[in-house]
Amino acid sequence: VVVSLISPGGVRPEPLRAGLHLIVPILENEVLYPIYWQTYTMSNKMSEGAKVGDDSIRARTSDGQEVRLDSSVIFRIDLEQAVTIHVDWQERYIEDFVRPVIRGYVRTQVSQFTVKEVNSSARRDLEVTLGRLLSEEFASKGIIMDQFLVRDISFTDEYAHAIEEKQVALENIEKADHEAEQIRNLAAGERDKLETEAEGLKEKAILEAEGRAQAILLEAQAQAEALKLISEALAQNPDLLTYEYINKLSPNIRAMLVPNNAPLILPLQDLVDESALSTTVTGTVAAETVAPAVTATLTPATLSTPNAQPTPIGVSTPSRQSTSSVIPTATASSLGSQGSP
Repeated sequence: VVVSLISPGGVRPEPLRAGLHLIVPILENEVLYPIYWQTYTMSNKMSEGAKVGDDSIRARTSDGQEVRLDSSVIFRIDLEQAVTIHVDWQERYIEDFVRPVIRGYVRTQVSQFTVKEVNSSARRDLEVTLGRLLSEEFASKGIIMDQFLVRDISFTDEYAHAIEEKQVALENIEKADHEAEQIRNLAAGERDKLETEAEGLKEKAILEAEGRAQAILLEAQAQAEALKLISEALAQNPDLLTYEYINKLSPNIRAMLVPNNAPLILPLQDLVDESALSTTVTGTVAAETVAPAVTATLTPATLSTPNAQPTPIGVSTPSRQSTSSVIPTATASSLGSQGSP
């Protein structure tokens, strides 16, 4: 920018660009303004900001908590507006414009949020809003802003201590929740194991019951089939039952006692033949000693087994119901040993 005593307004209307230019000595002199990108930082650290010492922006949130913000702004002078900046601010544009505008907008916007919001996801919203507002304000004064950054947010010692305690409590809660979740997972695993075992036992019991039922059904079907075959065999040969019964009798049975009205289970002719033979032998032996006292007739037979009492199972004579004869199994010599009366 050329300050000229011979130009209207005291300055040349157009700034000089890089190169060779004619300057009237004594009547004109130049003032240099940088057109490169500049970064202005305000921080609470000793040697980090543009000013030495704590230069952070102090602001209060909507709930009355004090916060301190470290910030930086990246900007440059618009070459076409360099004369305007010189007229309005001269070389004081940073101290008299950039710095106070940033601090004012930061305080205004922080007051729209609670301290919890400033310390959470709302920080990004705060940064974006400040960047948009500052860019518009800077542009109106001939300054191009590239970016506004919220570098750090700090709190008072009391609030920081409260946040720390709260964070510790939250961590303890999360730890307890994690332990509870582990216990629930273990319990769920144990429950699933027990349910699986119970389901296995249930399936086993069902399979065993089905197996038993199937076995009973097969056995019943086999028995029914066997009974059907037996029934068909008996229908074709009624004497088969008598034959099987006789085969089941003990081979030691030698005689039968047959009561009245009993069914015939042995061939009658065999009984008659055996009874006649026994009577003949008995009569012959008795005749040599004494006169025969009994007439040989077909008498009831007795089933006798060794050391057992006779059991009536056959037929009886029609002559005398209270009298029965026994067909012994002894020989003639044993009958003769009985002696005379």
